[in-house]
Amino acid sequence: MTHVDPSPRQEVEQKGADARSGAFLQQFGAYLVQEKAIDELALQRSQRAARQSGERFDRVLTKLGLVSENDLSAHLGKFLAIPVIAPADLPEEVALAEQIPQKFLRANGILPLAANESALTLAVTDPLDLGPVEALAYSTGLSIDLRIVTPALFEKAWASLYGQKAEGVALVDDDRAHDASDYDLQRLRDIANEAPVIRRVNQIVGDAIEAHASDIHIEPGLDAVLVRYRIDGVLRTSDTLPPGLKAAITSRIKIMARLDIAERRLPQDGRVKMAVRGVDIDFRVSTIPTAHGESIVLRILDRSQVSLDFDALGFEPETIATLRHLMHNPNGIVLVTGPTGSGKTTTLYTALRELSNPDVKVFTVEDPIEYQLAGVNQVQVQPAIGMDFPASLRAMLRQDPDIIMIGEIRDAATAKIAIQSSLTGHLVFSTLHTNSAVGSITRLIDMGVEPYLIASTVKGVLAQRLVRRLCPHCAKPMDARRQWRERLAGEAFAHGPDRLSAPVGCGHCRNSGYSGRSTIAELLILDEPLRRLVCESAPDGVMAAAAKEAGMMTMYQCGMAKAWRGETTVDEVLRVTRVD
Repeated sequence: MTHVDPSPRQEVEQKGADARSGAFLQQFGAYLVQEKAIDELALQRSQRAARQSGERFDRVLTKLGLVSENDLSAHLGKFLAIPVIAPADLPEEVALAEQIPQKFLRANGILPLAANESALTLAVTDPLDLGPVEALAYSTGLSIDLRIVTPALFEKAWASLYGQKAEGVALVDDDRAHDASDYDLQRLRDIANEAPVIRRVNQIVGDAIEAHASDIHIEPGLDAVLVRYRIDGVLRTSDTLPPGLKAAITSRIKIMARLDIAERRLPQDGRVKMAVRGVDIDFRVSTIPTAHGESIVLRILDRSQVSLDFDALGFEPETIATLRHLMHNPNGIVLVTGPTGSGKTTTLYTALRELSNPDVKVFTVEDPIEYQLAGVNQVQVQPAIGMDFPASLRAMLRQDPDIIMIGEIRDAATAKIAIQSSLTGHLVFSTLHTNSAVGSITRLIDMGVEPYLIASTVKGVLAQRLVRRLCPHCAKPMDARRQWRERLAGEAFAHGPDRLSAPVGCGHCRNSGYSGRSTIAELLILDEPLRRLVCESAPDGVMAAAAKEAGMMTMYQCGMAKAWRGETTVDEVLRVTRVD
């Protein structure tokens, strides 16, 4: 535990100088390598960047995305023997609120946690900068007991204690961009590159990352610009901006994504890669003209939040075992189906991660490539130059692959090449947009694939959805528990006592009652009776009944099993499965 005594002054100043010295930061760099937070090459790269930019080595680490801000705070705390506070350590009121100016605290990233007659406990975002701490020690006449607070937690605490954003970004309506046209692009660029606009966009992105959002929606209206985040599959309003800012915000994001800021009549797509709070994150950017300006959606591709593990994704043990059996077929097609945002690509990436090893060659063809996988050859389709899915697949087959993943079967040409690939000894994974596992068979037939080819090549179809997990900190038994207990008690999945629960809402889950998502799925295995039905082009209902008779658990049953165990709610399962 670190104490800063108000006297003598020279001793406190020396501590700050030692903490910022090159020798100290070299020792800290060696410590990070020892703790395997970074490797030697990353250390050399960050030290070289620090020398060139003149910035402190630890700050360069987060700007390069080599170490997240949270991990850096934890390592600094361990190295300096200073405790890192948790959300539970935050006070309900600010200590010495009348004696210490808010502007000083915010500018220096300091939170006064507690005070008594002799000591003041401070949480600081930068434990290497003791100048402001020294100033408080002398102004209050108290000894200082230091803690470390992560930048993200500091911002949340500031908003809670002072009722305002930690960065203090305030933007007013700006009429300069209203009349911007193709002939005054420089004005748009100038506005978009102004510091307040840059900070505001960075704050929107940073808040979305902290909220674990999957998408950022910026929607211009007649009287305001609405900023919404999709969190756990549900849109939530985050902020409302003045309408005069829509051109500035739009232009800033377009510049970041290298899009044409002059083109406001056609949709555009782009990508942004940036370090947010020390984590490298990719964003897919989509713009489309609307009546009141361009609507922008940023899809957040945060690799640090994606766990490529079937258990962590929420699959049932029986489903995982059967899916792994399918994955080890020497040839054939395995399909994953579901609507947009149901986790299909993550499931396929998890399968490829398990299958990828030095003995096999794995190719993917995607639009776009969402996450880069080690040991996997990933191809980005580019229809503008004629490199679409069929063309990419034809070229890929000449590369002698063992396993192929097709991002999506969209048309008859792609479906037929996938069929041909499986018939020539390749294992093919792909996705379809259908509502059920059985629906995928009908979809392929509608595309023009012969039923006998489907029966001989498709090994299994996994249909999935994502349901929100109940927050473990605030969930409570549901009111209608008896009704659902009687309805579900006879089901095969109702093992053990029921824990049917309902959401409440607390600080841990942003008062939503839910935290994170889990997968519910149904896995259709094409056994001999089902193959005969496929060859006969039997209706979906007949094939679904045969699959259930063979032991397939439906998505509804899978979801209700999770609700029975208290992992999610009955309402959430009904929301995504639409079963009454």
